[in-house]
Amino acid sequence: MSGPKSFEISKHMVFEAYRKVKANKGGAGVDGESIEQFEVDLKGNLYKLWNRMSSGCYFPPPVRMVEIDKPGGRGVRILGVPTVADRIAQTVAAMGLEQGVEKVFHPDSYGYRPGRGALDAVGRCRERCWAADWVIDMDIQGFFDNLDHDLVLKAVAHHNDQRWILLYVRRWLKAPLQREGGSLVARDRGSPQGSAISPLLANLFMHYAFDVWMARVFPAVRFERYCDDVVVHCRSEAEAQQVRAAIAARLAECGGLRLHPDKTRIVYCKDGKRRDSYEHTSFAFLGYGFRSRRFGRRRGCTSSASTRPSVTKPPSASGRRSAPGGCTGAVARPWQPSHERSTRSSAGWINYYGRFYRSGLCSSLNRINDYLVRWIMQKYKRYRRRWMRARDALGRAAKLDPGLFAHWQYVKP
Repeated sequence: MSGPKSFEISKHMVFEAYRKVKANKGGAGVDGESIEQFEVDLKGNLYKLWNRMSSGCYFPPPVRMVEIDKPGGRGVRILGVPTVADRIAQTVAAMGLEQGVEKVFHPDSYGYRPGRGALDAVGRCRERCWAADWVIDMDIQGFFDNLDHDLVLKAVAHHNDQRWILLYVRRWLKAPLQREGGSLVARDRGSPQGSAISPLLANLFMHYAFDVWMARVFPAVRFERYCDDVVVHCRSEAEAQQVRAAIAARLAECGGLRLHPDKTRIVYCKDGKRRDSYEHTSFAFLGYGFRSRRFGRRRGCTSSASTRPSVTKPPSASGRRSAPGGCTGAVARPWQPSHERSTRSSAGWINYYGRFYRSGLCSSLNRINDYLVRWIMQKYKRYRRRWMRARDALGRAAKLDPGLFAHWQYVKP
């Protein structure tokens, strides 16, 4: 196409969006095209995408539906996987929209924001649990599946004067889901998890549905929000009951959202000084469990309790899937590619769950050593049914190369 474009969209922005999509990786969409296949004609594909977006004639393809089983057999979670080109287009719009909305977001909103992360939210929640006795552990039922399109578009229009962003957000919200068999599922509400722009739209929705409303109606009540995962701190049980009822009514006004009847709970932050009894005295937030735990010091000091986060998720069984690539006796041979991935995974897990109460990781990290010992016993005949001999071999390998596994910095075999 030639002539002036309908919208001014920078080619540089399209290229930066591609770089972000490449860094985030991700699977193929309904067209089956991977990021590597897209890069075969990278220049041509990016130009075609820019040309269509700047001309106003870009229409997103259907989103591939992926069903993920929830833990404990609690149903399935629906994820949407856009095509590579569509992810780039969504990232372009997200970059343009983020410039206008990031500066207005609430300081206690932590999800999917530059310079903020889950650990920041956990740390702030940890501090406020020491000060406030009661917590509302919130769970919004089917949040991403039930976002009201009209309210989302209204919020986008309020913070954006570029017509192309509003045009494409509307098209993305209406794009159907495609099942594995090829059938299409029309959508009149919701924004599928997995798309590049959904987290920003969800944050913008919750900014007005929850953050601004809380600051206006309950200015003294503190909270931490990571997208739709929210913890609210209250001074008394009566206040917690009142705030919970008000939040439920507010969400019902915002497109009919509902608090999950079983997962939303009022929790008493029991510790050494708060010793009353209550039905719920623990809760989980962003993978950390908040509960009263006993600790003691040597030389006869008495034990007390403190509400502190501790790990609720076990480490990935990376040690079970891959082990030292040929551990003969006490010598570990060079890494295999899968082994390198397991080390990066373990290091990331330790960095996240070791930020608070790192000593609580020891029992979980010891499980990785147990998996490695089992691997040695299965791999080499000389160690079959000889647990202690295999453990000694792993110990010798740790002395020769202590950096072989990330968790060996904290737990030796």
